[in-house]
Amino acid sequence: MSAAAVEHPCDDEPETLLETANRLMEQLPGHRVEIIGGVITVAPSPDGPHADALTTLMVPFLSAGLHGEESRVLQGIGLWLPSGPEDYVIPDLAIVDSDYNERLIANNCYDPACFRLVLEVTSGNYQNDLRNKVVAYAQAKIPVYVIVDRKHGRVHVLTEPLPAGYDRHEVYAPGQEAPLPASIGADVALDVAELVRAGRPKR
Repeated sequence: MSAAAVEHPCDDEPETLLETANRLMEQLPGHRVEIIGGVITVAPSPDGPHADALTTLMVPFLSAGLHGEESRVLQGIGLWLPSGPEDYVIPDLAIVDSDYNERLIANNCYDPACFRLVLEVTSGNYQNDLRNKVVAYAQAKIPVYVIVDRKHGRVHVLTEPLPAGYDRHEVYAPGQEAPLPASIGADVALDVAELVRAGRPKR
């Protein structure tokens, strides 16, 4: 993960974290800017295999009917975090209740209560996905957090959120399927080998 230099405009009032984050998003098109635990993080634009893995992930969710009247499958939707007054994240993929639009909180971010699942496909910032976001999503009481770890070729499924993380953390390797809880709204199992293959950077 790369961090961008932060310059404050010359006025009497210092910028809030949220104002700084929004300015960085304007200055760095394609980058993902988030505030976790009161710290701004800036992730570079994802590569093609990252996008390929995301599209591959959407297929079983769409096939299971999760993008319908009860729930929606969305990429890049903002999630407001309870960990700080301006904290928010933008997961790669989420399954949300279909009435999510009625639960807008601020800054194009939505109430975590309408999120059934969040999913991250790792890039160079994989430690953020495997550490900081585990705590952030658990504190937000997101029921299911899925991580496609491209660096190590595994899929993590975290469930049962607690204040400091998730009580259950299952890890699946190629050759296995990663079953997801029925609480997302359908029975879905992810083909780990297919996801690892789609997300593997070409050398």
